[in-house]
Amino acid sequence: MKRICVFCGSSSGSEPAFAEAAREMGETLARHHLGLVYGGGNIGLMGLLADAVLTRGGEVVGVIPQALVDKELAHRGVTELRVVRSMHERKALMADLADAFIALPGGFGTLDEFCEILTWAQLGLHRKPCGLLNVAGFYDPFLDQLNLAVAKRFIRAQHRELVQVETTPDALLRRLLAAHPPVMHKWIDRDQA
Repeated sequence: MKRICVFCGSSSGSEPAFAEAAREMGETLARHHLGLVYGGGNIGLMGLLADAVLTRGGEVVGVIPQALVDKELAHRGVTELRVVRSMHERKALMADLADAFIALPGGFGTLDEFCEILTWAQLGLHRKPCGLLNVAGFYDPFLDQLNLAVAKRFIRAQHRELVQVETTPDALLRRLLAAHPPVMHKWIDRDQA
């Protein structure tokens, strides 16, 4: 593994634990000589994460749409800043540049990016590990929803296992490095035919 894509909030959130987790994730990536791919912002958890990697001499590749650069949200101190035309192009490029994916706490954008990358894994479009850093129980309701979707036969149990979950950056990184995502078709009802 060379680079890990981290999705996270452009806000720091309401709890100091969120900011601390972003800093710790950045330090952990740099300590393991893994580059960061992220959304290119200079604010919120995104900025804290990027700064933590940079402070320790790590590589940071930001991918940001021009519309957000125009709002002065781009981190100008990253190793490489890639400016793209759209959010769709941003997600595709981030996926191409990364060898694994992590979501820290965040809002709509974070959930969108993480769920899309999970969907691509479920469809067999990539075999890169995906993980959630469940800081202060932030992702507990999301994990409950995934488990409900398994129980109601909308997600295979094996695909639910695509989501590696830990509460510390170091433990999550170890799990991702050891992960071997399954290869199987997505369609549950095909098994009944």
